[in-house]
Amino acid sequence: MNNLLFTAESTADGIVERDFTVNGVPGVLWSPESGADRAPLILQAHGGGNHKKHPAMSGRARHLVHGCGYHVAVLDAPGHGDRPRTGHDDREVAALFAARAAGEPEGPIVVRYNEHLAKLAVPEYHALLDALQQLTEIGTDGPVGFWGINMGTAIGVPFVAAEPRITAAVFGQHWPDVLAGFAEQITVPIEFDLQWDDEHISREEGLALFDAFASAEKSLHVNSGKHKELPRFEVDSAVRFFARHLGGAVKTSV
Repeated sequence: MNNLLFTAESTADGIVERDFTVNGVPGVLWSPESGADRAPLILQAHGGGNHKKHPAMSGRARHLVHGCGYHVAVLDAPGHGDRPRTGHDDREVAALFAARAAGEPEGPIVVRYNEHLAKLAVPEYHALLDALQQLTEIGTDGPVGFWGINMGTAIGVPFVAAEPRITAAVFGQHWPDVLAGFAEQITVPIEFDLQWDDEHISREEGLALFDAFASAEKSLHVNSGKHKELPRFEVDSAVRFFARHLGGAVKTSV
């Protein structure tokens, strides 16, 4: 039995924000202030070095809640946000900064560290979904999506590969080394973001991960720009993608 404990609640601009812990792991759930029960749920995972309430997470949640009436939840990844770092975390972060300072490739360190974090986080996301589906406003019979870019993809791909309750997913911007084998097990519709001028992930690597997905429906969104220059309009595209596959019309006033 998973222990879901709400610890704080606030309402602003038609969105209810509830902080919680599930089995001691901190997270946040955004929901419509008013709306029908049994609305779809989107699980998010944040990027490396960020946290559950990073503007990317809260901004995407706002679009999903206002635009589609969905519930949106995200956990702090191990060693991030309100969770303490371990010695392993400190060593990997130091190795990443050292490689960056020396002009050496960051990919091997990020892939290794993200694989470690994903092994810890994937069971936490299974527990989160179990717990949230016990809430009346979500329920066990509604569709569920997943949205994670960068480290969120490192967590999300193995999670979705092992989680039959996920209906559709948005991924992107990660190396194929560890994830391709998991991607081959995923058949739900996906949308995948890739930056054509990414200084860390080569075009060939990004395309290889996209190609590995076994989904009959998968869309590749390629934009010019570096790793951190993913256009904001891709959020609007992701919202429309989820609306197509999880249900609900997209409102234009988001």
